[in-house]
Amino acid sequence: MVRNLWDTDTEKAFFFEALEKMTPQKLFYALNNEYYAYIPKGVSSQNQTLQSRNSYIGAFTEKWCKDLFDPIARQMNLFAVNNVVCEEICLSSNSNADLAFCVTDSKMQKPEDIKLLFEVKMSIVSNYKYSEPNSLTYVGDYSSHKGQPSLLRSDSMLKAIGKSINVRVSSVAGQKIPLIVLGNSPITDHYVSKVDMLKESGVIQGFWSLSPDSCKSECIRETPEKGFLTMKNIDDITTACNRLINQDLTYFSSMLSRKEIGKIIQIANYEPTDEMKADKFLQLIKE
Repeated sequence: MVRNLWDTDTEKAFFFEALEKMTPQKLFYALNNEYYAYIPKGVSSQNQTLQSRNSYIGAFTEKWCKDLFDPIARQMNLFAVNNVVCEEICLSSNSNADLAFCVTDSKMQKPEDIKLLFEVKMSIVSNYKYSEPNSLTYVGDYSSHKGQPSLLRSDSMLKAIGKSINVRVSSVAGQKIPLIVLGNSPITDHYVSKVDMLKESGVIQGFWSLSPDSCKSECIRETPEKGFLTMKNIDDITTACNRLINQDLTYFSSMLSRKEIGKIIQIANYEPTDEMKADKFLQLIKE
């Protein structure tokens, strides 16, 4: 069971676990007879690219998130499930949900049984030096190396956004499920306004970093509208998950003239309750 949020001990655990299956050459950059998790700043990469550990870190982080979130899900009488498939909301076997809170523990789910979706975009954040046979030394945080881990990568952010939009526009069912992107790094300045806009518009309910101590240097820990948050502890995560699941949320979007919107509001206003007015409004903007 995971008891702490992501930290350097977690990253070291990944490397030691992976070294039981892979050689150091598959996990580290070889630089002048030394092995590094990332190319340190000011050092030539010697034209090296390292892709071989990506699938391992992906599997590790998804399982780690499941172990972290499973007790939270169980408090709500739900299950934390990896690799959830639900074709009705565009979650296929080739593009499944990394993690979800569900009514059952099956990977094949019905939309109404999925209560919260998570997209995991995590990786090794800090830099380490490996020495054989079994020594791993912390070198520095993300600012000390040339890599762009986790939510600092534009391609990771864009993939997460694209997948979320697919869920949102897939069906009415896809408009009811809250969606969170999980990372373990800060974000760049370039994405501050974007993550807040995505939260304000309802496409994504938040980008969460699960690594409160990944920044030894100055970094973005939260954005003005809380589109990006660095979670401090398990209690913060539990509170945020409870709030999302207990709210009756509905995503809606359209491109209508102000005149059409005014007519829809006028018609919906004839309904006797606020909930019925909302249902009528959502029905009319789709017609």
